[in-house]
Amino acid sequence: MQNDTITEKRDNHPFRMNWGNRLLLVFVVFGSMISYMVWRCMETPVDLVTKDYYKDELVYQDVIDGARKAAALSGSVILRQETNTISVQLPPEMRNTQVSGHILFYCPSDVARDRNLPLTPDAGGRQEIDTHRFLPGHYRVKIGWESRGIRYFSEQPFVIL
Repeated sequence: MQNDTITEKRDNHPFRMNWGNRLLLVFVVFGSMISYMVWRCMETPVDLVTKDYYKDELVYQDVIDGARKAAALSGSVILRQETNTISVQLPPEMRNTQVSGHILFYCPSDVARDRNLPLTPDAGGRQEIDTHRFLPGHYRVKIGWESRGIRYFSEQPFVIL
C-alpha cells in the first residue's frame, strides 16, 4: 500500500516529463535558437568596401605607386581635428604648386557615413573641412592628389570626435 502512495505523488508533479517529451523540448528550443540566429544574420547589412570593388582592384598598382611617391616626400600628410574643422596639411613640396585631387573619408562600419570631397588646398598646402558634414566615429582617410604631373596617395586612420 505504501508503494502506491509514493507512485501517485510522483505522477501528480506538474513538471514531470518522460524522456521523449524532454528530447522533443530540447529539439524545439534548439531549432528556435537557430531560426532566430539565421533571421538576425539575414537582417544585418553587409556592405562591400566599394561598389566597384573589382574595377578598383585593377588600378590598385596606381595606389601603390602613389603611396611610394608620397613616402619619398620630406613629410607626410597631417590630419588634425580642431574645434569645428578638420585640417589637412600636405607635405612642404606641395606649397605654392597647383594641386588637384580628392579626399575620401571612408567609414568601415557604415557606407552612409562615407564622404568624398575635392582636394583644394591653399598656397600653403592646407585645406580646412567643416566637421558638421561628419558623424563621430572611426574613418580611414584616403587622399589622392596630383601635382606637376605626378600622382601621390596617402591613407591613414582618423577619429572624428
